[in-house]
Amino acid sequence: MNEVYINRISKFLPNDPISNDEMEDYLGKINDRESKARRIVLRNNGIETRYYALTKEGKPTHTNVELTANAIRNLLDDEFSGDQIELISCGTSSPDYLMPSHAVMVHGELKNGQSEVNSASGNCCAGMNALKFGYLSVKSGNTTNAVCTGSERMSSWMLADHFNKEVENLKELEEQPIIAFNKDFLRWMLSDGAGAFLLQNKPKGELPLKIEWIEGYSYAHELEVCMYAGSEKQEDGSLKSFSDYPAEEWLNQSIFAVKQDTKLLDKYILDKGVESTKHALAKHHITPNDIDYILPHVSSHYFVDGLYERLVNAGLEFTREKWFLNLKTIGNVGAGSVYLMLEELVNSGKLKKGQHIYLCVPESARFTYSYAYLTVC
Repeated sequence: MNEVYINRISKFLPNDPISNDEMEDYLGKINDRESKARRIVLRNNGIETRYYALTKEGKPTHTNVELTANAIRNLLDDEFSGDQIELISCGTSSPDYLMPSHAVMVHGELKNGQSEVNSASGNCCAGMNALKFGYLSVKSGNTTNAVCTGSERMSSWMLADHFNKEVENLKELEEQPIIAFNKDFLRWMLSDGAGAFLLQNKPKGELPLKIEWIEGYSYAHELEVCMYAGSEKQEDGSLKSFSDYPAEEWLNQSIFAVKQDTKLLDKYILDKGVESTKHALAKHHITPNDIDYILPHVSSHYFVDGLYERLVNAGLEFTREKWFLNLKTIGNVGAGSVYLMLEELVNSGKLKKGQHIYLCVPESARFTYSYAYLTVC
């Protein structure tokens, strides 16, 4: 088996950073009214700026495919060109199309020559699943390199226009024309961007990162769905797919809107995260003393103190100076967040040879968790 190294990291963030006060200028106001949830959500999540692939008129400036392809292009130079890529493995929760897959469309955009492709679907763990596919391919000798990506273009899903038909329907029913919190909540949480890693079977460059292991855990056998789109949650906790609704209901109920059960999120996301990280660290005989930086993907700063306290209570204290996050300035980019955090840490000048990095990615969709342990070489 080969060793696997992350030798290059790049990112692509569209347009200029957008402040909290500018968000509705880009996303629009549902029913021409300022959102009552916006200030509450923003106060809790601690995000101050984010990036949208939109103009102020709500027109798209980039597709998810273009965001991803641009991040990959930023990996390339005369020493490693696109025609040398053997595998393109892409993860996202917001592909531009139901089909074809995200990765084949990225490959088509790059036009870099023959490559194997892999698309990892899901939510925040999609980026880590794409990374694991690339890692296993290089480790097994199937390929000598792999380009892995995590990306999102959620802004186009959050435009006010996508909810106006539901508001009109509520008015006709003489109900209060306010979109449910489980839909409005996420409009102030999610943003756009892409990150990319170049994996190779030999260390190259100034600070290659050796991937020691990647682990994943799912609690779908225990817990019902928490975050979903293209469906509606039923009273028994099951999902009813968009394909089982009449077409007119797709707009009347905003079936394709991203929704989250915040009560389930608050009840389980941290506890199952601590449980799964205990399993991962114990399996590999790692303690917090063996970790110099922990990069937790959190959707909101609201969870940071709670996560720290639960880890301490579980006998896993990662002292605060080990925590590295960029949620405040980059926003929640879902499957791309862990790529963007690691890119910023690598370019911060803080890393030293021999240090260890722990990547932690929770996914609330049905409570999935992914972890990776890296060594700075």
